[in-house]
Amino acid sequence: MSNQELLKSVEAPDNPNIPELSPGDTVKVFLRIKEGNNERIQEFRGTIIRMRSGGNNGNFTVRRVASNGIGVERTFLLRSPRIEKVQVERHSKVRRAQLYYLRDRTGKSARLKQKFS
Repeated sequence: MSNQELLKSVEAPDNPNIPELSPGDTVKVFLRIKEGNNERIQEFRGTIIRMRSGGNNGNFTVRRVASNGIGVERTFLLRSPRIEKVQVERHSKVRRAQLYYLRDRTGKSARLKQKFS
């Protein structure tokens, strides 16, 4: 067995509930959360500020502003079986791959222009 075949055998399968994502998209991520012996689905809504597509380790970071203007960022694995589904609400026009500059901005300057395709 070659090295390449060995890596393919331990790779996690793709999650079919995750559509094509790109930085600047506003998304709703529905995540399965286990509390004790019962499971529930929690929604995390925000803007994708970074995408990393690295095969098994591929992930995306979603940022939202919680109460009192506190920014919350959460990273999700692209192949995670815990993700129930991802809904893309809108695509935004961005010119860079990582949108870390949104961390310093609040209010109107933190808005992104919508992309109509």
